[in-house]
Amino acid sequence: MDELLAAPAPVPRERADYAIEHALRDALGGAPVIAGVDEVGRGAWAGPVVVCAAVTDLSEPPSLPGRGGKTVRLTDSKLLTAAHRSAFAAVLPDWLAGHAFGSASPAEIDELGMTAALRRAAVRALEALPVPPGIVLLDGSHDFLGRPWRVRCEIKADQRSVTVAAASVLAKVHRDEHMAALGADFPAYGFADSAGYPSPVHQEALRESGPTPHHRLSWSYLDDLPRWRHLKRHRDPNAGEGQLSLM
Repeated sequence: MDELLAAPAPVPRERADYAIEHALRDALGGAPVIAGVDEVGRGAWAGPVVVCAAVTDLSEPPSLPGRGGKTVRLTDSKLLTAAHRSAFAAVLPDWLAGHAFGSASPAEIDELGMTAALRRAAVRALEALPVPPGIVLLDGSHDFLGRPWRVRCEIKADQRSVTVAAASVLAKVHRDEHMAALGADFPAYGFADSAGYPSPVHQEALRESGPTPHHRLSWSYLDDLPRWRHLKRHRDPNAGEGQLSLM
């Protein structure tokens, strides 16, 4: 039956809907709990990678009033303004049937590598849901979860699926708030604005002061910082998971 989880070619839509969720339910002949999963922070130089898992009851999602009488629909967080993301994040928790966050720290990313750290964060989110999902709907084409989870990968699911769009918005707002809080202790790095990504302010602070305890020390940016290059951590590919060295 797992071959039914193989994803078809994506169909462009004007806004996120439940077409994928309904197709999964029809194909599997039942009403499995479907958790939409999305992540944020994969490419940042500092801070955790954060995953949100969201479950809906397939009801109409909330929308927001926009300019000129237009309606702002729930979609991928990257397609929304910061104000709209925050407004959706305020109403989604009460509307969703359940949601949970999971994260992997910079130290875990350095130790495990991004794929394994991302899986750890996603498992933490999924296991924190009030009801275990029967199917996990992932944005993208790569199944980083694997067994025992039953996974459906969908390209641009954050734009096409209401469930994944909700996870996308909540993950983004949750991580941005976390990075802004870290920025209070390290104001020179501009975490509140960059969320740990390599903005000019962030890069200048790294050149002057080096990485904070919240930076990923296995990332290649350290190769371009002669004063701090000695802090770079390297995984030994022959030593197994968790083996790190300073080189």
